[in-house]
Amino acid sequence: EMGWADMLVQLGLPYDSEEALELAEKVQRFISQRAKEASVELAIEKGVFGSFEGSKYDTGKLEDRVRNVERTTIAPTGTIAMLYEVGSGIEPFFSLAYVKNIRGGDSLTYVNKHFTKVAKERGFYSEELMKKIAEKGGILSGIDEIPNDVKKVFKTSQELSIDAHVKMQAAFQKYTDNAVSKTINMRNDVSVDEVKKAYMESWKTGCKGITIYRDG
Repeated sequence: EMGWADMLVQLGLPYDSEEALELAEKVQRFISQRAKEASVELAIEKGVFGSFEGSKYDTGKLEDRVRNVERTTIAPTGTIAMLYEVGSGIEPFFSLAYVKNIRGGDSLTYVNKHFTKVAKERGFYSEELMKKIAEKGGILSGIDEIPNDVKKVFKTSQELSIDAHVKMQAAFQKYTDNAVSKTINMRNDVSVDEVKKAYMESWKTGCKGITIYRDG
């Protein structure tokens, strides 16, 4: 997966909405089904995998006679995502704007292309506002000039609840054979109990692993 956050904002779906979770399951279920069908076709041509007999796939059904033990995983795709200018893996956007200092004392403000498009279409775009967002760390909360419905759709990773992060990972994991790469971003003042809860919820919802990052 790559560019998940990009797709959600273009559809106008908040990352932490039930609609986004349902879409995650729908997309990954489709990918998983097609991958399995392709593996069955390969098995017809080349035979099933070596340890097939007695495995969970040894059901007597043609649709379970696969060539590959596992077929899907979700990698972080950090560098590739940068090349294609989309969000990494299934992560939400980390920042919507930032300032890059360049030689000679000049600076450039980089703004998320999807947010820029919405801001211009809705009529609240300005260079000054983009700089203000960048100075705030690339988040929209607390900036009155931005409509609330836009703020909901463009929540960044640090604005989302721990629960929202875990739920999205679990939604994709439901139809993924191997592990799902996902960082659970946490505030600097997060408690031990909250960290514990994240690990427990991750386990209860079927995630194969969990990565947490406490700010700072």
